[in-house]
Amino acid sequence: KTEDDELLALKLNISDQIDAYNKTEADALLDDKLNISDQIDACTKQEDDALLLLKADKSELIDAYSKTEADALLDDKLNISDQIDACTKQEDDALLLLKADKSELIDAYSKTEADALLDDKFDKIDESYKDGLVLFVGLKSGSNLIREYTIYHRGKTIDGSLQNDATTESFIYNTIKPKSEKNNRKHIHSLYENIHNFDTSACGTYISMREIEELIGNQTAVPYTIPIRFRVSIPLDDLLIFSAFTDYPNGLFGDLKIKFKINPHAFVFCQVNPIISMAKYYTMNKDELLGSSQQKLMDIDLMFRNWSLTFQYTKQFTQLGCTADLITGLHAEPLTESGLKNLICDIKPVTISIKNYVITEVTANMAGYKATDACLNRVRQFYSQRPFVVPAQRVEVWPFPTSATLTGIRTSQNIPLSHVTDFCLLFPKDARATTCFENPCYQNMQITTCGRNFPDMPMNTLDQQFFQLQLNASNLDLLFEATDEFEDALTTPRNTATRRLNPHTDLTSFLITLQCERNSNGALTFDGLDTQNQNTSVELRGAPIYQGATDSYYNVDTSGKRPPPPILCTVHDTFWLFSPAAGGSCIYDTNHSFDEVIGPLTG
Repeated sequence: KTEDDELLALKLNISDQIDAYNKTEADALLDDKLNISDQIDACTKQEDDALLLLKADKSELIDAYSKTEADALLDDKLNISDQIDACTKQEDDALLLLKADKSELIDAYSKTEADALLDDKFDKIDESYKDGLVLFVGLKSGSNLIREYTIYHRGKTIDGSLQNDATTESFIYNTIKPKSEKNNRKHIHSLYENIHNFDTSACGTYISMREIEELIGNQTAVPYTIPIRFRVSIPLDDLLIFSAFTDYPNGLFGDLKIKFKINPHAFVFCQVNPIISMAKYYTMNKDELLGSSQQKLMDIDLMFRNWSLTFQYTKQFTQLGCTADLITGLHAEPLTESGLKNLICDIKPVTISIKNYVITEVTANMAGYKATDACLNRVRQFYSQRPFVVPAQRVEVWPFPTSATLTGIRTSQNIPLSHVTDFCLLFPKDARATTCFENPCYQNMQITTCGRNFPDMPMNTLDQQFFQLQLNASNLDLLFEATDEFEDALTTPRNTATRRLNPHTDLTSFLITLQCERNSNGALTFDGLDTQNQNTSVELRGAPIYQGATDSYYNVDTSGKRPPPPILCTVHDTFWLFSPAAGGSCIYDTNHSFDEVIGPLTG
């Protein structure tokens, strides 16, 4: 072995840590997947003898690396929102890419401890039911946890990489992901139907009524504080800026790092289906229950036999800090002296919020491998002639200045448009909403800017044409299936002319995507909106399908609460340009279009 292992040290506030290397004997294909057809084969068309393929044997060492930032205590108390900052310490870096010759982006993990506040003690639940009644607290997607991030290359900030609303960007990007991907990536996403059915692969944690009782203990002051601990998994390619990265030859181009801040307001909670959670509790603890008192078994049986449709709790995700109807009491009440009982279920509005939190550990798992000098030299020579290009996207968030009125909404925003490919619209019902947005149930809705209307014809947010428009815009119309909650949010009415309708499943994953590009003949040219960064007016208008007291968007509740302004998000094409010159250089290009970046490479 001629190369000593390098010390891959992270600059933490604790002493430098040295990586552990795990040796692997596997074929390591240095396959630079640029998602650009002419460049995918670039290294093999002209350099057939420079196959980026290393065969592992006893003489060639191919190492796999893993990097851990242990005990990176990001002790940010969030009694004041501006203090929620994971970057206040000088070197709280989460290392993305290691000093192997080649790195593969995998996952980052964080261990979180939070103090949740509850305004109910849930103390009217019989002993028999405390273990089987469960709440969920967690995230819709792990990357929702990141509020802000900045990317660094070789220790220097990359211009244009700052994203100060990463949670909204993550919500948009993850909402339109296919159902198969979300189901297969365990512990990364939380699909409501899975959570409601007490699936164990959620991104968050389940808390039983017994645990809540024990954690509240003798507290008398409202709200009551309970600690919550769980681990969050964040795939690095779930961040839009890294969405097209696969392998990255950082041995040539230099290391990338990410600094990020946490958004505790991204957490959601919901009631788990009590019939399913109780049935699973009974099944998993059958032996213990059969050996316990007969009364407990009788009480559980009473619950299954007497559960009523009148026991209606909130059947969707609720943002932490907001209020939902939860089961606060469940007990058997004697009806006759002979022992006949009736099941009583108390359901009340409960607010769960967060008091403070601590990130106790941040871990980034990377796989990497060595390459021979000859291979690296050929790759270096090839990319000295042209840049290594990785496409990316960026979301910018622009809240409109005015809210909806009784008759609808007509509002505009003056903003610069730079290589905009899509508009996205979000309709919060509460100022605290960060990942929970519902269908406003509007008609005649349209955006106008630069002399064009989007879409061409006004849309009704509940009809079939609108549904197909959204599937097409999200590439979910052919091979990929949308999640149930996204489809339900696009198609489920919240009111009629005479009444408001309660949600029967999660309807909080609603957004409108409007394509701005009109690519003709499949040409790889930019055809979106670009005003050379000059401000231009973007107007949104629409009217409720059912105006008046049943308008569930304008009338957020029956107590006179009104919604905040809708949010406009613009999606922009961006590009990473890497070169091996001077030890590795990096440009994050936010100023040029696809054809401007790729044209010189393919000409």
